[in-house]
Amino acid sequence: MSEQPKWTSVMNNAGTYLYAVTRDEGATLPEDLKGVAGEGVRAITHAGLVAYVSTVPLDRFGEEPLRRSMEDLDWLGETARAHHRVVEAVARTAPTAPVRLVTVYSGEDQIRELLDRRHDDFAETLGRIADRQEWGVKAYVDPAAPPPAEAGEESATSPGLAYLKKRQASLRSREETWRQAAARGEHIHDVLKSVAVASQRHRPQDPQLSGRAEWMILNGAYLVDLERGAEFARVVDGLRGEGIDVELTGPWAPYSFAAFAETPERPGGGTGDDA
Repeated sequence: MSEQPKWTSVMNNAGTYLYAVTRDEGATLPEDLKGVAGEGVRAITHAGLVAYVSTVPLDRFGEEPLRRSMEDLDWLGETARAHHRVVEAVARTAPTAPVRLVTVYSGEDQIRELLDRRHDDFAETLGRIADRQEWGVKAYVDPAAPPPAEAGEESATSPGLAYLKKRQASLRSREETWRQAAARGEHIHDVLKSVAVASQRHRPQDPQLSGRAEWMILNGAYLVDLERGAEFARVVDGLRGEGIDVELTGPWAPYSFAAFAETPERPGGGTGDDA
């Protein structure tokens, strides 16, 4: 990798932020599309591929500023929304391989080197996701309250022993409720897999992130053929009920099935693992 682009970028106090890669099919984006830090989005075409990028200031996107900024949840949320807005706009024009959040290169020559080095990987991924979209499915269950103690149970024992028995019964009931809920989550996933061409199960979200108090028993992503999108939604709808709430989101660009992890040399020195 040539050092000249790196020094040129550092001297200009600018780096190149990468959002996504597509095939070179002549697609165009809205001229007023803005990416991270409010910067405009442009295309770098090379080797039959197109990389969508922005120029970003190194005083905010260099190695040390990024290390601090990634701990700022407000900054991170705003940057993620801008990143996803660009990826979704690109995905409306062509099969799209998103690149992970905050992937910053020294300059355009480094982007072209990436397109050369990983050309076959991008081509294989773009072929696999063509004419397909990602759908997200989350399933929740509201755990039933423990059954009340039978009449006369507490009077037959001391108050302390009655409390322990009631507590043990409650724990057993909760464990059984969770076991049954987890089995239903597995069943829902299996049904959805039969409609999708690929699937991934993500870790259930903490209630603080999901905004719901119920147990999340499924957090799945499903890659679905375009012509089966309506069918997939009907299947999801049929899985609701009997204490299970199923939430469908999408369709999205296929982040779970096409996102590339890349660790470029950070502008300003060093490497990073945020990409």
